[in-house]
Amino acid sequence: MMKLSRDVAGPCVAPDGSVIAVGAFDGLHRGHQALLSQVRERAQALGCMPIVVSFEPLPRAYFSKEPVPRLSSVREKLRGFAAAGMEHTVLLRFNQSLTAMSAEDFIQRVLIDRLGAREVWVGADFRFGHKRAGDVAMLERVGAARGFTAHTMPAVQLDGERVSASRVRALLAAGNFGAAAPLLGRPFVIEGKVEYGNQLGRTLGFPTANIHLRDRTTPVHGIFAVRVGLGEGECSWPGVASLGTRPTVNEVAEPLLEVHLFDFEGDLYGQRMAVEFVAKLRDEMKFDGLDPLKVQMDHDARSAREILGMNPALINA
Repeated sequence: MMKLSRDVAGPCVAPDGSVIAVGAFDGLHRGHQALLSQVRERAQALGCMPIVVSFEPLPRAYFSKEPVPRLSSVREKLRGFAAAGMEHTVLLRFNQSLTAMSAEDFIQRVLIDRLGAREVWVGADFRFGHKRAGDVAMLERVGAARGFTAHTMPAVQLDGERVSASRVRALLAAGNFGAAAPLLGRPFVIEGKVEYGNQLGRTLGFPTANIHLRDRTTPVHGIFAVRVGLGEGECSWPGVASLGTRPTVNEVAEPLLEVHLFDFEGDLYGQRMAVEFVAKLRDEMKFDGLDPLKVQMDHDARSAREILGMNPALINA
C-alpha cells in the first residue's frame, strides 16, 4: 500500500535511497505516466524506493487570481500514483511557507534529507523554489556535489504535438472527448459521492444523482451524454448529465454535476459514482420557466440515448 506524507519536516522515508518524480501531475496524462513508469523502473534497477513529490493546491492555482480548471481531484491523483507503482507520495502543502523556501533548501530538506534521493526525474521545464529560481541545471549541479543525479524525460508526442495538461484542458473545454482520451490514456471521468439535492429533476421526470464539486473548477460545462460507474464498477451505465450552475432555477453558485441514469431504479445516496463524459450535447442555457426546460430535457435525453446506442424513443421507459 502506498504511504502518504504532507510535510517537509520528518525522518527520512527512504533510508536505502529513492528515485523521485517531481511535478504537479494534474490529470496524470500519458506524459506523466511515462515519467512515473521510468521512475518505477529505475527504482527497481537500483533496489530503492519509487517516490513522487507533488503539490496541493496546484502551484498555478495558488498564484492565480481566477479559478483554475483542473483535470483530476486530489483523490483521483493519489489513486493514479498508487496504480503507477509509487510506494510513497509526498503531497506538499503549497502555501506561503513553501513558496518562500529557496531552491537550495528544497533540494536539501526535501530531496536529500527527507527522501534520500539517488535520482530525481522532472519535466524539462520544471522550476522550483522561491521565485522559481531552481531549474534542471541547478538540480544537475547540486546533485553532482551531493550524491544524486537529475534527469528529464523526453516529451511524449501524439499527432505531432506534445502531450500536456493545457492541451487536454482545451480539448475538454471544446467538448472533444474523443481527442482528449488518447492524451489522457483513458476517457475523462469525474468522480464523487452522491449527495442530496432539492429533487427538482424528479418532479420533471428526470431524477438525478448529484455530485457537488465545491471548490473544484473543471474545464467542462454544459449538457452531456455520459456513462456511469457505481462503486468500483466500470463506467457502463448510460445517462445524461448537466454540469453547471443551473441558471433556470438559479439555486447554486458552485458547479453541480447532475446525472440522470437511464432505466435505473434504486437508491444512490452516499455511493461513490464515476461519470465518464462521452459527448457534449449543448451549452448550459437559461429557460423561461420549467416547462420549456422540461421540453429541452426530453430532447437532450433522446440525443444522449442515440449517441450511446440506445433507442432514443424510450425516454424514461
